[in-house]
Amino acid sequence: TGQAAGPGNLVLTAGAKTGKDGIQGCTFASEELSEETEAPDIQRGDPFLENLLIEACLELMENGYVVGIQDMGAAGFTSSSAEMAGRAGTGMEIDVSLVPQREEGMTPYDVMLSESQERMLLVIEPKHEKTAKEVFDKYNVEMAVVGRVTADGIYRVREGEEIVAEIPVQALTESPVQYPEQREPEYYQRLRAWTPDELPVPENCDDILERLLASPNIASKEWVYNQYDHMLMLNTVVSPGADAAVLRIKGTGKGIALTIDGNSRYCYLDPRQGGAIAVAEAARNLSCVGAEPLALTDGLNFGNPEKPEIFWQFHQVVEGMSEACRQMEIPVISGNVSLNNESKGEPINPTPVVGMAGILPDIEKYITSAFQAPGDEIILLGKFTPQLGAGEYLAIVHGMEQGAVPDLNLDDENKVQQCCRKLIREGKVKTAHDCAEGGLAVAVAECCIAGKMGATLQLPFTGRKDALLFGEVQSCILVACAPREVDGVLQTVKEMGVDSTVLGRTGGLSLMIKDQNEGILINKHIEEMEKVWRGSIADHF
Repeated sequence: TGQAAGPGNLVLTAGAKTGKDGIQGCTFASEELSEETEAPDIQRGDPFLENLLIEACLELMENGYVVGIQDMGAAGFTSSSAEMAGRAGTGMEIDVSLVPQREEGMTPYDVMLSESQERMLLVIEPKHEKTAKEVFDKYNVEMAVVGRVTADGIYRVREGEEIVAEIPVQALTESPVQYPEQREPEYYQRLRAWTPDELPVPENCDDILERLLASPNIASKEWVYNQYDHMLMLNTVVSPGADAAVLRIKGTGKGIALTIDGNSRYCYLDPRQGGAIAVAEAARNLSCVGAEPLALTDGLNFGNPEKPEIFWQFHQVVEGMSEACRQMEIPVISGNVSLNNESKGEPINPTPVVGMAGILPDIEKYITSAFQAPGDEIILLGKFTPQLGAGEYLAIVHGMEQGAVPDLNLDDENKVQQCCRKLIREGKVKTAHDCAEGGLAVAVAECCIAGKMGATLQLPFTGRKDALLFGEVQSCILVACAPREVDGVLQTVKEMGVDSTVLGRTGGLSLMIKDQNEGILINKHIEEMEKVWRGSIADHF
């Protein structure tokens, strides 16, 4: 647990030496920036040391040698040690002169607020000090006893014999609750009221598809992730770029899936719905590789919460995320909040980012978004009710960010995801990909690019062609299966109470999408789509 229990127990640090990197980093993260603002020295990560530190700590914990443990993140020693003492109702004494330091001339202020990475704070009984040292030595991880737990409820910082800070723990950890004023922004109802009635219907949808595939929100991010060794330790089963990455858990036959999601435009136009969608889309990404969502961490990025409109956005986003987490039974296990993200008086859009992990019970039963074989049937799971409001098409093609955010029914979302995972577990589908930014046409194009295989679809829907192709919708997943599996797939879908639509087949070297009257809406060669999708991000740097 993260408690500093037991007066007289030892407080020790393990991992990297403490340097001046990241001092006041958490303050900077919530500071309103100006031209004169100086950024702190950024933290320097060491993933190899991090792995050794984790292994050493796990060994100590598994053998019952650890009373309490917490990583040192924002505000370093100060927050982790005070929080541990606060949870246990104890005091703590830290001697900064005993902390291993990477740089000369560090003051107690520097040591206590440093955010150097790869450091852990542990509380152990004195009789286990030698064992702890042996374990950390085995992993070549530095350890030092830097203080002790006290019974007086005081948080005390020493530099040798000199006391440099002394304050009740409760004063640091039990701050009074504030309820800032909140107010719905003026723009909210006005932008939500937009309808596409006067929006011109496009003639050339091929060009629009190309523009959307080149959009930074949709285009391949491989220029970024290829700068890192994502195949390290040879445990990567599904690489970055898929709906979720999948890593092998050695010796278990299981896998862990990881994804990140968020849509700041949705959260600007409807913070509550946008917050819920961030959770639902992250879970949907995991379901598309066959993983059961386990837990999430969030990064909440907003403007100045002292402004009533900004706090209203913050409150609404959190409420929406909370509702989705409860209904989908996904716990929030950690998070980060960055406030006052404003430059020249202009706030950023409310931007919650959700990182989510899921478990694959059988690592052999994962699938990806790539079409696998010609002749496979393409089926859409979920109710197809596309909306042009708030979407990537409206923003990229028409330069407008307004309209209602796509509807989200969390009951339907749960059913669609459970159905997708069941189909994958039973080996009935070969491909799965969620419909997200850019709508159905973009989703199918991404499957074609991933599998280097074309597809022909006929849409049995009515409505504007730009809405059918590029309108965005929630709770929809594209799947593809062998022709012999179609009846079984449709039977499973029906039994689970999920809507489905057979759209077409894979094959060829082009993506062709027709309307219900056989009129051609899209006819685009895979190589053309892939070129813009893969190459556009690099053009921004």
